[in-house]
Amino acid sequence: MKHTAAGTVLVLLLALGGCSTTPDTAEPRPEPSTPAAAMPVDVSAELRDLEAEFAARVGVSALDTGTGRTVEHRAAERFGFASTLKLFAAAELLRRTPADERDTPVTWTEEDVAAAGYSPVTSAHVGEGLTPAELAEAAVRESDNTAMNLLLDRLGGPAGLERGLAELGDETTRVADVEPGLNDVAAGNPANTTTPGALTAALGALLAPGTLPEEDRELLLDWMSGNATGDTLVRAGAPAGWVVADKSGGAGAIRNDVAVVTPPGREPILITVLTEREDPAAGYDDALVARTAGVVLTALG
Repeated sequence: MKHTAAGTVLVLLLALGGCSTTPDTAEPRPEPSTPAAAMPVDVSAELRDLEAEFAARVGVSALDTGTGRTVEHRAAERFGFASTLKLFAAAELLRRTPADERDTPVTWTEEDVAAAGYSPVTSAHVGEGLTPAELAEAAVRESDNTAMNLLLDRLGGPAGLERGLAELGDETTRVADVEPGLNDVAAGNPANTTTPGALTAALGALLAPGTLPEEDRELLLDWMSGNATGDTLVRAGAPAGWVVADKSGGAGAIRNDVAVVTPPGREPILITVLTEREDPAAGYDDALVARTAGVVLTALG
């Protein structure tokens, strides 16, 4: 997995270096020329069929960083982000915290774990604690809720993470709560929501040169490559031999995945798939995300 993540980073350095969104403090970059092949790829009919089949709303934003081709479907509509946000919290921890300050253990209580909910890693380390880097890894690889809340504590709470996203150019995502409340979404209220387009752009900005040191980009992608929660999502829909590094999210009717997908011998594709079933009581369906990813990645293949 380490070798795969490193290879993905090297490709991203080439593919994203000239065209990614950067923090306001960075020197402005000239707009790149648009490749001749760069154009939207229309798979709206196929995605509407999936929406009808699963009685769901599907949002997609995908960018082929090599050709500039894109796929968008409801890319500007709001969806609950659920645990995909943990990827950006972990990245913000890496961005803000020097490597030599990530090794002091952080501790928590049984009450913290009980309040946060799903916490497979931190529930086993009450008392001795974990380092900030280990908490970030637990949040990405295992989607650990207590780890996410401890990261948010270090970042200045939901508002601190939202400020970090804004520095990446994402002024759309609204972070209102900690776990498990960040999964709560009310119709017409932007709290705890984002758009597919915002997450794909933020992912591109995050992985672009100058945002994180190279070793931290490699570390983040390694965590995404080895996560325990994404095998049935974008990874399941990708063509054979394509490498997927992702972060999933799901709660109630919401099921999401944000991924870096690298076809053999090509630059990566950045893809966000956000889904919501029409009936909140129906629960989410991993197959909807996998099949959506299959449609999009095949079209960009």
